[in-house]
Amino acid sequence: MEETMSIKELFQTLKKRIWLIALVTIIAAIISAVVSFFVLTPVYESKTQILVNQAKSDQQLYNAAEVQTNIQLINTYNVIIKSPAILDKVKNELNLDRTVEELNGQVTVSSAKDSQVVEITVQDSSPHVAAQIANKTAEVFQKQISKIMKIDNVSVLSKAEVKGDVSPVKPHPLLNIAIAIVIGLIFGVGLAVLLEYLDNTVKTEQDIENILELPVMGVITNIKEVPKATNVTARAPLNARAPQRGETYGS
Repeated sequence: MEETMSIKELFQTLKKRIWLIALVTIIAAIISAVVSFFVLTPVYESKTQILVNQAKSDQQLYNAAEVQTNIQLINTYNVIIKSPAILDKVKNELNLDRTVEELNGQVTVSSAKDSQVVEITVQDSSPHVAAQIANKTAEVFQKQISKIMKIDNVSVLSKAEVKGDVSPVKPHPLLNIAIAIVIGLIFGVGLAVLLEYLDNTVKTEQDIENILELPVMGVITNIKEVPKATNVTARAPLNARAPQRGETYGS
């Protein structure tokens, strides 16, 4: 019974402070929309794919062991692509006004499981710059890998291109607003419960019973409007005299 009452009181609190919860939610959604549309810088993404094989002679044929060795070396290639030996040349050849560390944070290198294909993904505030960095990184890696390792068979499978109207990969305004609404609801409910918990004023006879642990003997009703007493009996003026026999009042 006590648990039921607690749940009932919770819903009563939420109903009483629904305006506060709605206000907090609306403010959170508005702030998220303003930040997403007007504050955050749109970020675009561009990708290129390369295929890396070990050096081989004309007589050497593909075999399962060689392919497995190439797959195991993919993680090494991923590290080399993001190393200063590659990115520093990319920075200089494109005349980028950023450090190698910042460029490293823009570049992501990945590969599918059991695949020799390496995918270079670049994010930038400009879709054209992102495509240039991705293509230049693949080009520099193709030239430098033969000096770093005994690799002479790097093929570019697909180049990064900017086609038509490109949409940014982040931010996601609608997703941010939805998250803000959820957070606003949670914060609003928490605030409403906290205010109700901190409110120690006595409002109902139930509060008196809970605090004093005494039964309520009676309740004085608050009468908002008291009807005025009216007398329908006409009162004669004090100086009026009753007519005598034989007297009449003329108009």
